[in-house]
Amino acid sequence: MTDDTPGDQAERLLTLLWREVAPPRTKARGPKQAVSVDDVVRAGVALADRDGYDKVSIRAVAAELGLGPMSLYTYVPSKDALLVLMVDAVADEDPPIDPALPPRERMAAIARAIRAELLAHPWLLEVPPWRQVLGPGRLRRYERQLTALDGLGFDDLELDRIISVLSEFASGNARTAVAARRGAAEMTDAQWWDLHGPLLTRLMPPDRFPLSGRVGQAVGETYQAPGDPDGDFEYGLARLLDGIARRTRDV
Repeated sequence: MTDDTPGDQAERLLTLLWREVAPPRTKARGPKQAVSVDDVVRAGVALADRDGYDKVSIRAVAAELGLGPMSLYTYVPSKDALLVLMVDAVADEDPPIDPALPPRERMAAIARAIRAELLAHPWLLEVPPWRQVLGPGRLRRYERQLTALDGLGFDDLELDRIISVLSEFASGNARTAVAARRGAAEMTDAQWWDLHGPLLTRLMPPDRFPLSGRVGQAVGETYQAPGDPDGDFEYGLARLLDGIARRTRDV
């Protein structure tokens, strides 16, 4: 909406993100603002949770608040900036990790919290993760994660890598779990298997895919579904923690 330079845009976004500690802006003359930036961010998160990532727009969020679209630009400069604020607000809800837990459970808590966040807010999976601007919410979460691992014998780069690996594993599994939920909303897994199973059995040559047929049958009979994202997560997390544990005697 403006001809601001990239530097101006970066400064405004960071000031919005860190508004709790940033110096207050000089108020322009005019009517008192009807809502706050926090209200705008909460409305954006609620809209995304309810209707999905694609439905988030300046116009739609303004409508949620009973405002005109142009007035919302006095709070946030763009949809991209709003999304950055929304991501940071959700990250700030990340639960604390009990320091009394055994080290392995503290590491598991990092992955479980990331997965739970994505299952609660599936639209986060559609937000590009690279170069997300660090706000107080994301930084507080990172501090909590680092604190959970501090003192276990890892160097600083290892601390960051462990958090990255746990987060990426949890995110990948959450993506599959979200897809399974959406698929189940359209057709149950049992209905899907009733429709496709007999056709696949008839068309798939068993002599060409003997292992696929055997394992696939075991999976289908056990889960009554194409897979088990929840079980996959717990199995994979346990094996991942086994590998990390080898790096230190304390875990």
